[in-house]
Amino acid sequence: MGRGKMEIKRIENPTQRQSTFYKRRDGLFKKAKELSILCDTNLLLVIFSSSGKLYEFHTPSVPCSRELIERYEMVTQTKVWNHCVDQGAEVEKVENLCELLEKELRFMTIDESLDYSLPVLEILEQNLEVAMNKVRMEKNRKINGEMGQLQNMVNDQQQKRYGLCEKLANIEALREMGVGGSTSFNSNGLDLKLGFN
Repeated sequence: MGRGKMEIKRIENPTQRQSTFYKRRDGLFKKAKELSILCDTNLLLVIFSSSGKLYEFHTPSVPCSRELIERYEMVTQTKVWNHCVDQGAEVEKVENLCELLEKELRFMTIDESLDYSLPVLEILEQNLEVAMNKVRMEKNRKINGEMGQLQNMVNDQQQKRYGLCEKLANIEALREMGVGGSTSFNSNGLDLKLGFN
């Protein structure tokens, strides 16, 4: 039994949209690989996600995407690669930043098989303390926010209690003075009835 016809339009739910993107992207890459193998073709598939992340697939027999782009430029007589080269410095800067972050990440995970020097361990300890202080500050901010909300709830309940106590005191005063008619309690003493004649 078929799934039925699906209307092709933008998926509004971001979680569902992201999930669909990954599933369809993987399916598209699988089809590209099959086409490349079955028909002995060279192909390059480039996808940018909505967050700007790049995903690419190129024929396994071609060493890099650049070779396919250069072949495309020769056939179409257009210059695609020059635009990319103009941004080369920026790309190199981002790659260096990524490499630095990866080194820091590797540094943060201690490998027990390695023998670390004392200065390296002290630097690692300082980095961990800074990270823990940030976590503690965020935790305290959250706790203080929740305590403030709870305090507001307690204050609201106290105001309601004071209001009810005032009403009860007024009713008792009226009953003692005998103003406004008779007052009576039921046999359990729970139900207060005021009658005005």
